[in-house]
Amino acid sequence: MTLLRAVARPMLASMFISGGVMALRKPDALAAKAQPIADVLRKAAPQANLSARNLIRLNSAVHVAAGAALATGHLPRTSALVLAATMPATTVAGHPFWNETDPVARRNQFTHFVKNVSLTGGLLLSTLDPDPHKPWLGARARNTALAAKDSVVDQIDELRG
Repeated sequence: MTLLRAVARPMLASMFISGGVMALRKPDALAAKAQPIADVLRKAAPQANLSARNLIRLNSAVHVAAGAALATGHLPRTSALVLAATMPATTVAGHPFWNETDPVARRNQFTHFVKNVSLTGGLLLSTLDPDPHKPWLGARARNTALAAKDSVVDQIDELRG
């Protein structure tokens, strides 16, 4: 792991770990915001019978587990993708700035909404981060093409010869 990855991954993961731990400790504080998502999920899958409180717990556990994996470099691309997948619902339910009438509250919610969009972008970029122990994709493609060319040249030489 390069120094940049060793520093950047825990920085990116810190928001998910700290937020996830806080939400796991006090899920009731966020349950009201998650209620619309829980209602949609209940209609889509009535047998799941997910309460808003349990939905908060589930989302928080995913944030802590995937955040810890990202921070420590275990399955970093997969954990970044898992975190990114949770962000649309988390962002829309948690920061509905369009519902705010108070300008200060609206600006605050908008700032957090955009912050979450930015974090999602960072996570999506992390899914593309190459494994430092493997050659870059371009180098692998070039090496494969050169090996194929050499194989064809060898076969032509055998036919001629």
